[in-house]
Amino acid sequence: MQIRQIHPLFVGEVSGVDLRGKPGPETVAAIDRAMDRYAVLVFRGQPLSEDEQNVFSTAFGSLDTGLTKIAYGPSRFRHKTTMDISNVMVDGALAPAGHKKLAGALANQLWHSDSSFQYVPGKYSMLSAVILPQATVMGAGETEFADMRAAYDALSPAMKEKLEPLIAEHYALYSRMWLGDEDWTPEQKAGMPPVRWKIVRTQSYGRKSLFIGAHANRIVGWPVPEGRMFLLDLLEHATQRQFVYRHEWQPGDLVIWDNRATLHRGRPYDMSQRRELRRTTTEDLVTKPEPMAAE
Repeated sequence: MQIRQIHPLFVGEVSGVDLRGKPGPETVAAIDRAMDRYAVLVFRGQPLSEDEQNVFSTAFGSLDTGLTKIAYGPSRFRHKTTMDISNVMVDGALAPAGHKKLAGALANQLWHSDSSFQYVPGKYSMLSAVILPQATVMGAGETEFADMRAAYDALSPAMKEKLEPLIAEHYALYSRMWLGDEDWTPEQKAGMPPVRWKIVRTQSYGRKSLFIGAHANRIVGWPVPEGRMFLLDLLEHATQRQFVYRHEWQPGDLVIWDNRATLHRGRPYDMSQRRELRRTTTEDLVTKPEPMAAE
């Protein structure tokens, strides 16, 4: 397995490995080490079936089902662990303008960390490109990744000290409702209550990083308006261009990223064209959120 760094701060393009089938322990260990170093790995020319993607992903841990725990309904896929990152409805037709399916596609265009709104958040996400739209003035549906370790390193000592004790609350439906997607039942809202995470987290290999994004809706103990403005300013710092890699998709790409060390977002595209990607996400069973104690 060879890795070529393709961004000054992070991101490695990997060659010399076939992702079809369950990888052996040595390959898993090598990819884990590379993820600690690069946080995002790009594999070109690796078209995977849904089954192959799930088999590969489970080598790195148990798989998360994310928002599908409360967003009930049929799926286009055989495995409940396959997330549908597309503008395609269950019957295979393109979702029309205003359809709830597109609200999810648009929410993916906000900077976020997968499943940060859960007690067991996401560890690695693995996104496979199946069908891609043509580039237009709207864009081509690229995906951007921001290195939260480098963003933390660039903060002033005073800001690092200010952030150290702060805890943010993450809520699954905050970004959806912010976009105007209010059609959620009381049972769905209660099915995934908020969780709390320290804004500064330390990775297992010693580097500190920021843990923020679109699911972070307030700072615990702060007035809500002040907390939200502070989080927006922090997000603006963390997603400056020097910290960001933009991935231009090719059919058959597989990109793996570490949700504990990065944020990501999709970019716009012409939603009258078909765009189909499949995501699988492993669970971070080690890191525990802060307790929901009274403020």
